[in-house]
Amino acid sequence: MAEQQPLISHLLELRTKVLKAIGSILFVFMCIVYWAKDIYHFVSVPLMSTLPTGGSMIATEVTAPFFAPFKLTLILSFFIAIPYVLFQIWSFIAPGLYRHEKRLIAPLLFSSTFLFYLGIAFAYFVVFPVVFGFFTSVAPEGVQIATDINSYLNFVLKLFFAFGLAFEIPVAVVLLCWAGVTTVEDLSAKRPYIVVAAFVIGMLLTPPDIISQTMLAVPMLLLFEGGLLAARFYRPKPEQQENETENSIIPKD
Repeated sequence: MAEQQPLISHLLELRTKVLKAIGSILFVFMCIVYWAKDIYHFVSVPLMSTLPTGGSMIATEVTAPFFAPFKLTLILSFFIAIPYVLFQIWSFIAPGLYRHEKRLIAPLLFSSTFLFYLGIAFAYFVVFPVVFGFFTSVAPEGVQIATDINSYLNFVLKLFFAFGLAFEIPVAVVLLCWAGVTTVEDLSAKRPYIVVAAFVIGMLLTPPDIISQTMLAVPMLLLFEGGLLAARFYRPKPEQQENETENSIIPKD
């Protein structure tokens, strides 16, 4: 373990890390804000491609055509800067970790970033076409579909976050088992309850239709099984933990 430092030193270091993380998000934003309208158009493609002939999106507020792409670009900047933000978190907590903990956290940071991006990609390329195609196909005859751009943005961002976080399940399972909160065997025994919980979470995080609910719940269950498999290989060795703990409490000359 690293030597203890005064609280003020930790706070100053934390402030530096936070400022660097925020600065990275703003830097990415400044680099891509010029293409804000193109970015919004790209995100709107899954809906636009399913609209009937003559269908379009509308803006019900005067400022919406400007602020909707602006808001989307800012959030996209955060998504892009996530690896650097996580690196700042890692560099702040790393001095307080044991050697075996550092070996675990590094791959988990990489995998959590990858899984978050994978969840967003799954929502965009798989879920959106199916969900929007379903909603537009069941519209009553004579109803013209014209979605507000702000409403659409809020809808897709909600699903992006829902799928991005849901795809972090393997990381959560590994961490819980590693920390001793639970075990692989215990989670395996509770599989029926987890199946029910996955569909409940899918119902709460997605629109009120069985299609999107199922398309979130099924990947969650598959990722849960993947997390159980990974947790079997990331179990700390008891003797290693004991040795490192003893070494950390032995006073140095």
